[in-house]
Amino acid sequence: MSTQQAEDRAEIRQQRLQGRLGPEVQEFRNTCKSLQLATITKEGLPHVSYSPFAFDQAGYYILVSDLAAHGQNLKGNRNVSIMMVQDEASAKSVHARKRLTFDTTAEHIDKSSKQGKAGVNALIERFGEMAQNLAQLGDFNLYKLTPSSGRYVKGFGQAFNVSGNDLVDFLHLNEGHVEKEKQKIAELTAEQD
Repeated sequence: MSTQQAEDRAEIRQQRLQGRLGPEVQEFRNTCKSLQLATITKEGLPHVSYSPFAFDQAGYYILVSDLAAHGQNLKGNRNVSIMMVQDEASAKSVHARKRLTFDTTAEHIDKSSKQGKAGVNALIERFGEMAQNLAQLGDFNLYKLTPSSGRYVKGFGQAFNVSGNDLVDFLHLNEGHVEKEKQKIAELTAEQD
């Protein structure tokens, strides 16, 4: 098989995977109403929290109070990891819950700007009066989290790399557990010889 044929086959597999998983990832994201936030304190320590979110092609919008620890963290460090995770009650196994994670960059958005109004409106559309009330409070800031690299995990042995917003760059990660097991067997066999 020529290099060109191999590249063509890889592209066809990629398109099939995208066609099958792209809508699944988007549907999963749309069913989640909150995301887990991993922010960094001014001392460089990790801090985990959560926030309701709205999503559009620009990124994930959250309203965060300055009184909250994660609100202070976002002011000092723009690097944030986010995770949307399947509810334990609906998962077949607590060890293999579906999840979508991204490394993101946080940006404070003025709520009165054009983009700020779009972000607040997206939150109001999703959460109604509560989001509208929070957006009017002075200590609540609007942040846009712009995703870069991510991962979608469907279950055991079903992990897929995902690119930023467009979800185009899927790469099936299916060799991790298998390769480690093969390596263990090889090491045990070598020890016995």
